Amino acid sequence: MKHIELAQEIATLYPAIYQRLHARWEKHEHRPAPETLAVLTHLELSGPLTVTEAARHFKRAQSAMSELIDRLQAHSYVDRIRDARDRRRILVWITEAGLDSLKRSRQVLDVNLLAQSIERMSPQDRHCLVDGLRALVTAAAAKETTKRSKP
Repeated sequence: MKHIELAQEIATLYPAIYQRLHARWEKHEHRPAPETLAVLTHLELSGPLTVTEAARHFKRAQSAMSELIDRLQAHSYVDRIRDARDRRRILVWITEAGLDSLKRSRQVLDVNLLAQSIERMSPQDRHCLVDGLRALVTAAAAKETTKRSKP
C-alpha cells in the first residue's frame, strides 16, 4: 500500500475511533467554557497573577476580568490569595479543582472505553497498536523539528 493510501485509511479510521471512544461530559457535570479554560491554562503556565495583570494579559477591562475571576472562584476553579511578599496584593491562583478540570478538558479519549476495547484485542495487536502510534507521533515530531530548523 502506498503512503498516501495508508494516510487516507488512517484519516478515515481516526474519526471512527473518536466517535466511539471520545471523552464525554455527563449532563450533571459542569463543563467549563472555552474562556474559562483559556484563563486556567494561562494561570497554569504563568503562575499566580493579580486581577490587573490578568486583565492586561487578556487585553480586557479590569472590571470584566474581575467578574470572570469571581465566576471562576464560584466554581472553585481559582482562589484569591495574599501575596506573601506584599500583603497588600491579592493574587489569583488555580486550585486543584481547576487543574482537574483542565486535565479533564484535555482528555480526548475516554480511558475506560479505550481500556474495554483494548481488552478485546489480542496481546500482539495491542503491542502493534502502541508501537505504531508511538512511531507515528515520533515521525510527526521529527517533521515539526525539521520545519522549525529551516531558515
